[in-house]
Amino acid sequence: MTALDPLATVATATTFATPRERRALKQFLRHRGAVFGALVLALTVLLAVAAGWLYPGDPLRIVGTPETWPFDSRAFPLGTDALGRDMAALLAHGARATLLASLCASLLATLVGLAVGLAAAWYGGWIDELLMRATELFQIVPNVVFVLTIVSILGPRLQNTVIAVAVVSWPAIARLTRAECLSFKSRDFVAACRTSGLSPWRIAFGEILPNALPPVLVMGSLVVAGAILYESVVSFLGLGDPNLASWGRQIGEGRTLIRSSWYLCAEPGIAIMLVVLALNLIGDGLNDALNPVFRKR
Repeated sequence: MTALDPLATVATATTFATPRERRALKQFLRHRGAVFGALVLALTVLLAVAAGWLYPGDPLRIVGTPETWPFDSRAFPLGTDALGRDMAALLAHGARATLLASLCASLLATLVGLAVGLAAAWYGGWIDELLMRATELFQIVPNVVFVLTIVSILGPRLQNTVIAVAVVSWPAIARLTRAECLSFKSRDFVAACRTSGLSPWRIAFGEILPNALPPVLVMGSLVVAGAILYESVVSFLGLGDPNLASWGRQIGEGRTLIRSSWYLCAEPGIAIMLVVLALNLIGDGLNDALNPVFRKR
């Protein structure tokens, strides 16, 4: 083997995307808001990954004078909170907890929603009725109340917050998946697959589901944004994990001092606003890139 073989292997493994994928990528990159959102999200993820290296140790430990304002001290550029903890360290480690909880909840909700929606659309009949009625049952209770109830029952742990957020998020994905799969179920290519003797599972997972995924991906990005807000509400009310730093917990702890030290709530609030805005902009960009109507325009 020559020295260039590894490079050839990498080039072969990273072959060019299909024309459809290239068009979608170009359309996404034309959306300035989506590009801005992707940059903000990438920087937030980078901050969360590097939090342990930038701010080693426990971010909840007291390291300075309480209520040091931002830029008053070189050691604490974002100031300290009411107990003397570094606000920058709390924001960095809070990004890790908030993003981890929201991404895990969104992934779990998407998997459950895809499975329920595909099963309801494919089998139809009483299975469809049963699954859709169960989906509506989960949508009766307001989402925030449902999340707080589940966390209160299960206990203040991060994984319980993930479960609670996933429970209230999957019904929307299930209904969207069902609608998309039903629209493709009656297409000619599905009939051709049946005529050719393909198994039902292969038709459902290999033909129908991939075509129904684009709008589900857009919905998934919005579910992540909603999960961040739900996790922030849980932490704000003191129902989150007390051993973890999170943005909602920072706002909750600083609300009593909002008149004298408003930055305690403003800094994590701005962080939540920017990340949620970024995810919504990414969702808009994905919708423009994956929606055939927008692609034609």
